[in-house]
Amino acid sequence: MFDNMSAQRTHSNGVIVMRTTVNLDDELLKEAQELTGITGKTAIVNASLKALVERESARALARMGGTMPDLKPIRRRRSEPF
Repeated sequence: MFDNMSAQRTHSNGVIVMRTTVNLDDELLKEAQELTGITGKTAIVNASLKALVERESARALARMGGTMPDLKPIRRRRSEPF
């Protein structure tokens, strides 16, 4: 469902994008640009959303506390002996 302020389209690479009007905190945007070196507003917003999803996914994983009793042991590469 989309409001009347946004439009959806699909790029040739299959990614669905949505044009949306947002109000950004100018100081926060400036600080993010300085810290990351990313100058485009769209790129900053996309990077911010990605970082938020990664952080919250990590928190959700941490809350599980390694509780997957049915998980089969994962094969690990053995390091070369010294």
